Amino acid sequence: MTDRKKYSREFRDDAVGLVVSSVRPVAQVCVDIGVNEGTLGNWVRKYQAENPERFSGPEREAVPWEEHQRTLAEVAKLKAEIEFLGKVSAFFAAKQP
Repeated sequence: MTDRKKYSREFRDDAVGLVVSSVRPVAQVCVDIGVNEGTLGNWVRKYQAENPERFSGPEREAVPWEEHQRTLAEVAKLKAEIEFLGKVSAFFAAKQP
């Protein structure tokens, strides 16, 4: 059986505060403070459930389906261009004496 660590209420509150008050993701904060990512994620979710007013922002309008599809097509095109440019640069790099 594994030994479960016990964290004080103050430690948990401070850890959640690091995630909530900064733009750092849970994964980065958990490495910094030495807590399992799932554990810290659970603490943050519980805090968000207990304090929904701190996380409710202005309602955003839904993006129209056509605009969404255009954006996806543009992303696919840009990815293809990046892939092509990578191949071209590799080709020319191989040609260098």
